[in-house]
Amino acid sequence: MKLTDLQNYQSIMIQCHDNPDADAIASGFALYTYFTSLGKTVQLVYAGRNQIHKSNLLLMVEKLQIPIIYIGDIKGYSQQEPSGKTPGLLITVDCQYGAGNVTCLPAEDVAIIDHHQVEITDVEKREINPHLGSCSTLVWNMLREVGYKIEDSRLGTALYYGLYTDTNQFAEIYNPLDMDMREAVPCEKTLITLFRNSNLSLQEMEIAGVAMIRYIYNDDYRYAIIKAQPCDPNILGLISDLLIQVAEVDSCVVYNDLRDGYKFSVRSCIKEVQANELAAFLADGVGSGGGHREKAGGFISMTLYENAYPTLHSEAFFSQRLNNYFDYCQIIYADEYEVDLSDMKTYVKKQVPFAYVEATDILPVGTMITIRTLEGDVDMTVEPDLIIMIGIKGEVYPNRRDKFEKSYIITDEPYCKDKMHAHCNTLYEPTIHNRENGEVMQLADYAKVCIATGGTHIHAKELTGRVKVFTAWDKEKYMLGKEGDYLAVRCDDKHDIYVVERDIFYKTYDAADVTEEL
Repeated sequence: MKLTDLQNYQSIMIQCHDNPDADAIASGFALYTYFTSLGKTVQLVYAGRNQIHKSNLLLMVEKLQIPIIYIGDIKGYSQQEPSGKTPGLLITVDCQYGAGNVTCLPAEDVAIIDHHQVEITDVEKREINPHLGSCSTLVWNMLREVGYKIEDSRLGTALYYGLYTDTNQFAEIYNPLDMDMREAVPCEKTLITLFRNSNLSLQEMEIAGVAMIRYIYNDDYRYAIIKAQPCDPNILGLISDLLIQVAEVDSCVVYNDLRDGYKFSVRSCIKEVQANELAAFLADGVGSGGGHREKAGGFISMTLYENAYPTLHSEAFFSQRLNNYFDYCQIIYADEYEVDLSDMKTYVKKQVPFAYVEATDILPVGTMITIRTLEGDVDMTVEPDLIIMIGIKGEVYPNRRDKFEKSYIITDEPYCKDKMHAHCNTLYEPTIHNRENGEVMQLADYAKVCIATGGTHIHAKELTGRVKVFTAWDKEKYMLGKEGDYLAVRCDDKHDIYVVERDIFYKTYDAADVTEEL
């Protein structure tokens, strides 16, 4: 759904979820500003039993002049038609019409804009992206797609703060679009400081203190779990930041029970557990999670959880998932691992097209850059022999000229993603950020086609469980292999061990024939 699909309505009501947080208020404010600029009659509202009372939210509404209205008892709401339905279009933002966390206002027509897991499927007009850290990011991107430029610092500050709070002060940010929005919007940082320093109440300070003495600890895997009382999500981050400092704790999960699900925060201080990967594992099938290697978080939908685990209480769920995470995963340190080739077959690399960018074609030697991809940010410096490769799914990785020229046939043909890989659906087009002046460039604009020479032989086998591989070239960050992916090792280097995703494997390798294997 695009915002242009909603422009035929003259009367538009934007509804935040009950007990709205900063993200709901900000994303609602952005939609309010956009539709008002088109001359529409717009209202920004919320309902439920309670009015906004948190100090940081009251300050946000006041300082940014956000025209949000509490409609309270919807039966007496004067703007309803005699039919009892809200006229025009009702847009629920940061929530889904008909879900448990938003009062259901009868409406003539409904649209949904949200970043949580899909719960409602019978509303035709909807834009839901659970991969984003905030609804503010989703609305910002929708505004960008229709060419609406955010120049008002009030609106920019609201969106920035919405993302800030929903990702635990950016500690749990993991989608590149979230990072792009954070850098793109005009923001008054002094107001962010004011809001941040009004975020913790005396009651929430007590919640954090009580939570620290009520923990579950696993001595075998050195993890801890804490269930906190209902509180602002940022308090979970505060508790987990304290908990990970305990000498006996290598990783931890802190969560609380919300009306519509479980919000959780994850921390890790060992390289064998990346917090973002653990958060995704915990939420698999019932929610979403991600973040950084040391700090991450996520949300579990109550609807999905109760359907999957109708009799399992939350403490048992988190304990069970954590035990499964540690029990059923092999860790391989490639530089010292002696690979068993007896159950591996030999494959040969296909002559398939890739894309490449010569870094010096974009920026001068010595420029510090960040390559932003869906898998994360990669910091590097432009060097004379630096080649940036773009794989068949849009994945990005660095290469050196001597190795590149041995493995690929170089062409000057411009890269065209749609022509080369029409079967791929890249969720984010990689960008290059000049860290010295903030300039942002699309990597694909500078890319050309190269063809793998083929002939490279590997041993490989399909994985039947999870594997973490610390490669010989990166001993601090592991490659994660899941069931169905392939564990591979080069025939000419038994310590060059790595993981290839299943769909990429079949597009880049063929089984070697008997004579090749011999």
